[in-house]
Amino acid sequence: MRWLGTLGVVLLALPSLSQAADVDAAEQRAALEHSIELIETRYVGTQHIDRLTAVLRALALELDQERDGEEFAAMVTQRLREASGDGHLGLSYSEQPIADPVEGGEQLTLNDDFEEWYGAGVNNGVQKIERLEDNVMLLDLRVFPPPSMGAETIAAAMNTVAQGDALIIDLRKNGGGAETVLLVMGYLVEPGSPFMSTYNRPRDEWTHESVPAWVPGKRFGSDKPLYILTSRRTFSAAEALAYSLQAMGRATIVGEVTGGGAHPFEYRKVSTHFALDLPEAMSRHPLTGTNWQDVGVKPDVEVPREEALEVALRLAREEIRGRSASGSDLRSLP
Repeated sequence: MRWLGTLGVVLLALPSLSQAADVDAAEQRAALEHSIELIETRYVGTQHIDRLTAVLRALALELDQERDGEEFAAMVTQRLREASGDGHLGLSYSEQPIADPVEGGEQLTLNDDFEEWYGAGVNNGVQKIERLEDNVMLLDLRVFPPPSMGAETIAAAMNTVAQGDALIIDLRKNGGGAETVLLVMGYLVEPGSPFMSTYNRPRDEWTHESVPAWVPGKRFGSDKPLYILTSRRTFSAAEALAYSLQAMGRATIVGEVTGGGAHPFEYRKVSTHFALDLPEAMSRHPLTGTNWQDVGVKPDVEVPREEALEVALRLAREEIRGRSASGSDLRSLP
């Protein structure tokens, strides 16, 4: 399951492979027909199913010639999202034949090499760490990598910013990722705090996640000033972090309303070269009883994305000075 989508899963939709070729009309129709079956039986947004299947059936009647695979996938994705408003729902193309899923095996992926998206070339998502005036730390995170690829880098970043008197986490260019979101939470809130509940439609079951009881190194702690920067590009796992911290009263969100993607998804093979990006689960925060699907995370301080850092920095400095004036010793906090 992916968030780009849920926690413990990859929340970000991966782009299709680099080259495309023409796909005949028969495979296009087969992909749509199989997609209809999967949407009817597995898609979590049940209120949209009739509209989505009608859109795909109408499109299937139009197919009478070869099309570029990537262009066809993009067209189907656009129509699916227009009909549902779900930014995780779509069709992906692979120039190479997609392997058949193995029962009980690993998740289907269209890109066996995640290095480009999560690896050393992007520093596992850690774009920048900067110490600003008044000991305010700035952490710019661009993606949340799978723990197997980037947990050490994320932990090192969180250990570095733990020395600040306030922290600003910039998620304005973060489209999601994987379960290192939970790792980040572990440095910011009380250990073991409830994080997210997830309903899986095909299994008709709920699972519940908590913040780690232990994280390596120093914690920033659960009391020092914390600000999260958002934009319309902030999506999926990045929204999960912002939404959870806001719901817990732990952070002030500064910036723009986020993209609104709370439905984790799976890749489901629908033909030789196409897979449906299918949200099969929905997230629910235990403190709010709901999530950010379609509506996004609404900032506490709404400003254009270009102004968010300046505003958050001003607020952080004011809070630090206010605590100092009242006798609070920030460095003594956990």
